[in-house]
Amino acid sequence: MKQLLLLRHAKSSWDDPDLDDFDRPLAERGLKAAQLMGRELAARNWLPELALVSPALRTRDTWRLVAAELSVRPRVELAKALYDASAADILSQIRKTDGSSGCLVVIGHNPGLEDLARQLAGPESEAKARKKLDEKFPTAALARFVFEGDWSGLSSARLTHCLRPKDLG
Repeated sequence: MKQLLLLRHAKSSWDDPDLDDFDRPLAERGLKAAQLMGRELAARNWLPELALVSPALRTRDTWRLVAAELSVRPRVELAKALYDASAADILSQIRKTDGSSGCLVVIGHNPGLEDLARQLAGPESEAKARKKLDEKFPTAALARFVFEGDWSGLSSARLTHCLRPKDLG
């Protein structure tokens, strides 16, 4: 069984209006939320073998803080195609994943990440998780999917959890 974790970057700072969007750092709230999500992944034993990370500063920082809480050190690929990506672009990156990876985490941006999560959530998805996903997919939110098969054929999966920092802290 494969496990896909879609993690939206944590809250970024808008303190410096001269910064390019790509270079925005995490806000204080984002720093705390990323650590919280990392601890939650570790507690639930949702340990990725591979992380696909948008190269934007806020996504790299989100991953750095999440990874620091994990007992494993997954391979990390900075995927330029994940920055400002549509759901189709993100899915294309996921489908290129090496078949040996049983658990993949993708750290990216909205609206593409949220759109993909909603698109992937098949009819066998958990109702409570689907309701949360449909309500809102805020910064540092995580959607967990499981499915049988290979990454290259991913089109639908069972959404098992939708975790938001406010629900955990």
